[in-house]
Amino acid sequence: MLQQVMTAPGQIEFREVPVPRPQEGQVLVKIMEIGVCGSDIHVYHGEHPFTSYPITQGHEVSGVIEELGPGVSGLAVGQKVTIQPQVVCGQCWPCRHGKYNLCESLKVMGFQTTGVASQFFAVDAKKITLLPDSMSLEEGAMIEPLAVAVHAVRQAGDIAGKDVCVLGAGPIGILVAQAAKGLGAARVMITDVSGLRLEKAKECGADCAVNTKEKDFGEALAGFFGPDKCDVIYDCAGNDVTMGQAIQHARKGSAIILVAVFAKKAHVDLAVLNDHELDLNTSMMYRSEDYETAIQLVTQGKAALTPLISKRFPFGDYLEAYRYIDANRESTMKVLIDVQR
Repeated sequence: MLQQVMTAPGQIEFREVPVPRPQEGQVLVKIMEIGVCGSDIHVYHGEHPFTSYPITQGHEVSGVIEELGPGVSGLAVGQKVTIQPQVVCGQCWPCRHGKYNLCESLKVMGFQTTGVASQFFAVDAKKITLLPDSMSLEEGAMIEPLAVAVHAVRQAGDIAGKDVCVLGAGPIGILVAQAAKGLGAARVMITDVSGLRLEKAKECGADCAVNTKEKDFGEALAGFFGPDKCDVIYDCAGNDVTMGQAIQHARKGSAIILVAVFAKKAHVDLAVLNDHELDLNTSMMYRSEDYETAIQLVTQGKAALTPLISKRFPFGDYLEAYRYIDANRESTMKVLIDVQR
């Protein structure tokens, strides 16, 4: 079978390797679709601080069970699946208390350990999440980023009936907006500096989309929600500007959830954060329940994934997919790799 390998930043080759045999407790998955995420692009540019080369990428995935290893029950050949890409120790305090997404020795497929970018992939059955027959394989490859969004939204607790603002209308920001609505938020406003991204956000159900190059964030926040502003702000852009906006304009005593990864050390006004008694929380990946909820949101029609698919590339054009994303950053949402094409 063919396996993708990034040998160095900007360099990808395909190697012929044996099809793995599933060991005890494993399944062999025929990989169908892989989503390219922003972190993959950081690896492509040599900017990911926790990835070394060579590395086989891929962690947003859908596939079909090809073979069951010894001791596997409850699964069947031919079922559609996705894979949770965390590799955890199971022994540290977070793992022992159900917070394995915070494992002290966490590794993620495609970054610190081998990713799924192969025609077949053997994986522990416990990392498998079944996809409904009604779900397309393209949608299945996007359950992982939707699970990121679900976990992030839940970091604010029960948001039913609450007003929400999302900063950043990239794929994760739009998915956070959809997850918030799907989990009961009353109204959702989203901001960005790209008109194209904001139009996509409105297409996906955002109640209000604001270009902060054209309108002051504080005025927009109060103008849409009224003087009480909103209950929760999710920062899905992750820079000093957006976090600064959140801290400066959040209603006193409300919550800010940092979803995005800061590329640089932050320089924000923590004195205002303290003075306004703002609840600053963060979000890291997901757990199994977030995958299950993400699937439910799609099957119930509360989250639309296909509008976010910008382009698909054959497996052999992995490098071209990255080049396309670089050349079309403002207009590109989600690029998929069709592994079997």
